[in-house]
Amino acid sequence: MKILVGYKRVVDYNVRIQVKPDGSGVVTDGVKLSANPFDDIALEEALRLRDKGLATEVVVVTMGPADSQAHIRNGLAMGANRAIHVVTDSAIQPLSAARAFLKLVEKEQPGLVLMGKQAIDDDANQTGQMLATLWGRPQATFAGAIAIDGGKAQVTREVDAGLEILDIDLPAVVTVDLRLNEPRFIKLPDIMKAKSKPLETIAYADLGVESADFLETSLFAPPAKRSKGVMVKDVAELVAALKNKGLV
Repeated sequence: MKILVGYKRVVDYNVRIQVKPDGSGVVTDGVKLSANPFDDIALEEALRLRDKGLATEVVVVTMGPADSQAHIRNGLAMGANRAIHVVTDSAIQPLSAARAFLKLVEKEQPGLVLMGKQAIDDDANQTGQMLATLWGRPQATFAGAIAIDGGKAQVTREVDAGLEILDIDLPAVVTVDLRLNEPRFIKLPDIMKAKSKPLETIAYADLGVESADFLETSLFAPPAKRSKGVMVKDVAELVAALKNKGLV
């Protein structure tokens, strides 16, 4: 079974986001970029399934500018067999990304597609679901555990009432949550090996994907600054302060 893994590049989660002065977006020049944390977890799960003998090949896919190759090499260093880089200088919205993934799915014929449940740059949580719909295959989202048995997958996911277990037929799309696993560290020998692994580049325009970028963000704004707290001497003063603010 072949596993296709979405592997998006985003601003590193440790970076404090700065909004551009004109509100047109966030500052990315000179900012550390890294793999979407949820996608790292998806890739780790694919590698573990391969290590168990349940998969034969793991292919990582990213969409982004030419300099994204350094990022996707990290996916190869983690252990992926090969990579596909869809080259585009434009930001790709979820539906366009899903349509591009569908073209790759039709070409690669994977038995399973793994993605992070969302990307931390837009928190859209849409691409996996849209891909499953366009592909006409089952989907399971927010996976906390995945078990493969023959042509079926059992996915355990967290819901408000506890745990929900889904049995789905393969091929399918599964989006993963943080509790699924802890990604492995990349070692120097693996980084060196990644340089010789196959990396295919495809121009986004060559996929023949219909553009679906219908959403336009009119303004980016930082969150309002928090006001300073007030020290109180005792509970009575605290209650009085809350009453003055109309909170009790």
